[in-house]
Amino acid sequence: MADSTHERTKRLGHRADAPVPVSTYRLQLTADFTFADAQARLDYFAALGVTHLYLSPILTAAPGSTHFYDVVDHSRVAAVLGGAAGLRQLAWAAGERGIGLIADVVPNHMAVPTPAYHNKILWSVLARGEDSPFSHWFDVDWSSNDGVLMPVLGDRIGTILAREELTLEHMIVPGFEDQGEVPVLRYYEHVFPVREGTENLPMADLVVDQPYRLAYWRVANEELNYRRFFDVGSLVAVQVENDDVFEATHRVIVDLVSDGTLQGLRIDHPDGLADPAGYIAQLADATHGAWLVVEKILEDDEHLPTSWKTAGTTGYDASWRVGALLRDPSGAAPLAGTLYQLTGDAMGSLPGLIDAAKREIVHGSLSSESRRLATIAHDICRSDVRLRDHTWQSLYDCLRSMLVNFGRYRAYIVPGTTPTPTSLEAIDAAAARAKTRLDPERHETLDVVVDLLKGAEVGSAGKTFESARAELVTRFQQACGAVMAKGVEDTAYYRWTHLLPLCEVGSPAGRFAMPPAAFHAWASEQQLAYPHGMTTLTTHDTKRSEDIRARLGVLSEAPDAWDAWLVRARAASAELRPSELDGRTENLWWQTIVGTVEPDGKPMEWDRLEGYLIKAMREAKSLTTWTDVNETYETAVLWFAQTTHADPAIQALVGEWTTLTEEGVRTAILSQKLIQLTMPGIPDVYQGTEEVRALLVDPDNRRPVDFDHLAEQLARVTGKTKLRTLSEEKHLVVARSLVARRDHPGAFIGPDAGYVPLPSSTGHAVVFARTDADTAEVITVATRNGMELQRLGGWGEHTVTLPDGEWVDLLTGATTDGGPTSLAFLLKALPVALLERA
Repeated sequence: MADSTHERTKRLGHRADAPVPVSTYRLQLTADFTFADAQARLDYFAALGVTHLYLSPILTAAPGSTHFYDVVDHSRVAAVLGGAAGLRQLAWAAGERGIGLIADVVPNHMAVPTPAYHNKILWSVLARGEDSPFSHWFDVDWSSNDGVLMPVLGDRIGTILAREELTLEHMIVPGFEDQGEVPVLRYYEHVFPVREGTENLPMADLVVDQPYRLAYWRVANEELNYRRFFDVGSLVAVQVENDDVFEATHRVIVDLVSDGTLQGLRIDHPDGLADPAGYIAQLADATHGAWLVVEKILEDDEHLPTSWKTAGTTGYDASWRVGALLRDPSGAAPLAGTLYQLTGDAMGSLPGLIDAAKREIVHGSLSSESRRLATIAHDICRSDVRLRDHTWQSLYDCLRSMLVNFGRYRAYIVPGTTPTPTSLEAIDAAAARAKTRLDPERHETLDVVVDLLKGAEVGSAGKTFESARAELVTRFQQACGAVMAKGVEDTAYYRWTHLLPLCEVGSPAGRFAMPPAAFHAWASEQQLAYPHGMTTLTTHDTKRSEDIRARLGVLSEAPDAWDAWLVRARAASAELRPSELDGRTENLWWQTIVGTVEPDGKPMEWDRLEGYLIKAMREAKSLTTWTDVNETYETAVLWFAQTTHADPAIQALVGEWTTLTEEGVRTAILSQKLIQLTMPGIPDVYQGTEEVRALLVDPDNRRPVDFDHLAEQLARVTGKTKLRTLSEEKHLVVARSLVARRDHPGAFIGPDAGYVPLPSSTGHAVVFARTDADTAEVITVATRNGMELQRLGGWGEHTVTLPDGEWVDLLTGATTDGGPTSLAFLLKALPVALLERA
């Protein structure tokens, strides 16, 4: 579905003179890696060619946080990171080296910390309920008169009371010292305020008489009455659509941009907000048109809404396309055959698997959101005589079906404004699918639901956007994003094992490969529509780092060899295989064990693989879950994995596969990196991935980086020392690419920057020029499907046509003239070349 308003002329999304990164380097800040630690590495970042450091969230987070997305105080830069003074010192020192700072902003949610008093705003709401001056900060349904649900108990409240596990204590609450010693309610490590005047009541009465409801943790899925981040109860949604909430939560960040400490912002999950476009516009205005990018998952060929005042996305859309470009499409069918043999999942079963996963989420962990939607819709219908025969249950069934069948994160319908054709088409497409799955008796109710979700007039004349209808429109879209994230990214993508790199964040798992012409067409459009959007290959959210995905992508080039390898591996481990092991997990394991080979050829440490497998099994939710752990199943699978991981026969087989695919892996790793660093957009290098780095899903991908090693290696690879390893080759590609960008900003981010595909005589080459005012300045030459090329005997007589002039390869120092040029000559030393006009 194309957006009829999609612009085809170059746009920015920020003011014309705003500082724009030429490249970014993502740093994960923690108590163990602070502003001061980043400052100590500035010489390395400068030598690498980085123009901007991209910092993870910098505001005060829950105690012990390892990621800082769990903010508890928007008014202070985190003291454990060095505070505002440390941040400004980093900015000053970085600026001396020509490096700017951008930071991650988390507008959608705050932490529900333990103890709760670490979040002063939340503590006030727990203490005073609706009477708190901060009650409007959080999206709480107060209609139940139960107060804010706090599902923290390990058993039902009656049992907890009988065991006397709740105690009344007196303490000076940190952060509220001016109140002196006050009564509090304690449940192990949890501490809650006590409403004034209730401290002398019997415990059962005291619990009832609070502005919050303590409850068994399993109650949350069905009765949670506050909106959260996806299904994470410890992250409560914040209503930044209220002007005073926006001002309070963004004052520090805006001031840091205004005084030049920060030069841009990355916005975390704006789809969770009531009005993403309105929020982004407000932030853009507050920062006077600063460079902003948004974490946005675009489904397949979906476009970013052009109404958003943003430079673009954070790059998931670029990441999956680079991977698809380098995969061999001929491998899809054979790998599907292997998939079916191991799992019983047929090639065409992915849509059904996704639907089933989303349905489980809607009926399970997000059922409270579905119920709240149905209640709002029912209130609307009860208040209108023409609609009141549509029952709560029928509305509930229809809304759940719409959530399951909605194929995007949201429709971007804003109450009170005319929806775009694309928004209406998205609603209609979901309704058409829902209608085929609902009882015909529900179809009339579905029609009413669809009209309500579109903001159309339905029922009595003139009724469109009163408050309840507006709330339904907004809340449905917020729920859509949660269902997509938890149903697709965090469930279905752990079940579908056709080829693991297909199941990455923001990746359409049904799109196996992409031909060069399609990639060039998309990149050319990006150069017009979002020239300053971000590109990425690895983030703190990716399930596997870029190098693991590249290593596994090579399976597409050798599917028959992979199938034969699996036969041998399964035969060698037949006596070890427990009856509990399911085919999906086994297929995931075999791909994981060959995909996580470290650069030195050794297998990844078992403890890291164990953590990943536990998460993968529980996220799949097929035979075990986070909330209902199947210890028998998990123990059997982990025993099998650990035993095969240590088995000499399996290790030998993994070594054979690594040797067989060595050149294909080398080609894929270097090619995808060079393409990402030079294609349209602002490339981000995730910490440590300038060399080959096998990382699995968080928290594994937040492991510390050895910057001493990287600095020493950079000095070696950019000197005259012969490259010894693939890691060194990748490091050289990153360094030379970033320096080329820094030296030729006009060709990459300038007003006359361009992207021009260059002709070659073979589909194994991906070649394009970055131009400034139509003059080619830098040329990328990368290799597709290195294993197949190797089988064909190499480049042979194939050529690429270069623009006129003399060109020097920044990676090898070799020079060549323009015109038809031998690919065998250009790519003699490396499978990639980075050409600069001599």
